[in-house]
Amino acid sequence: MQPDLWRRQPAAQAAGPEHADLAAAEAGVTALYQAHALGLMRLAHVMLGDRQSAEDVVQEAFCGLYRRWSHLSDAGRALQYLRASVLNGCRSLQRRTPPRGQPGDGQPVVSAEATVLTGEERREVMRALRRLPARQREALVLRYYLDLSAEEIAATMGIGPSSVRSAIHRALASLGRMLQEQS
Repeated sequence: MQPDLWRRQPAAQAAGPEHADLAAAEAGVTALYQAHALGLMRLAHVMLGDRQSAEDVVQEAFCGLYRRWSHLSDAGRALQYLRASVLNGCRSLQRRTPPRGQPGDGQPVVSAEATVLTGEERREVMRALRRLPARQREALVLRYYLDLSAEEIAATMGIGPSSVRSAIHRALASLGRMLQEQS
C-alpha cells in the first residue's frame, strides 16, 4: 500500500485555477470530439475529397479550440467555432494545394465513408458539388450533410440567413443543371 504522500491528487486541485482551466478545456474539447468529430470529418471530406486532409483539418480545428478555450465568451458556441474552423481550414488547404483527386479516382478506399462515396451516382454528384462556388458548396454541405438550419449556417459562415437561403437555392439549381447535362 502506498503512503498518502504518493497518492495522486486530481490535477485541478494540485495546481490551482490555471490548471482548472486546462481541465475544463480538456473536458469540453473531449466531449465535443466524442460527439462531433465524425460529422466534422465527413464535412471536411466532402469539402476536400481527401480523407487524410480532412482528418488533418479537423484535428487542427480541435487543437485550436483547446488552445483558445479560455478565450471563449460562451462555451455553448464551441461547436459553431469548430464548424467555422473546419470550413476555414478546408478553404485554406484548397488555396494552398491542388486537389489530390476525387473519391473513386483510383485512390485506395479505406474508410466506410469513402466506400459509400465510390458509387457512380455519388461520384457524379460530388464532382458537380465541387464545381460549385465555395459559398454555395459550403451552404449545401452544411444544410444537407450536417442538417443545420439557415440560422446555424449563417452563424457558421459569417453571413446572413437570407444569403444562406439564396446560396442554397442557386446551388441546387446549378447542381440540377450540371447533373442534367451529364445524363
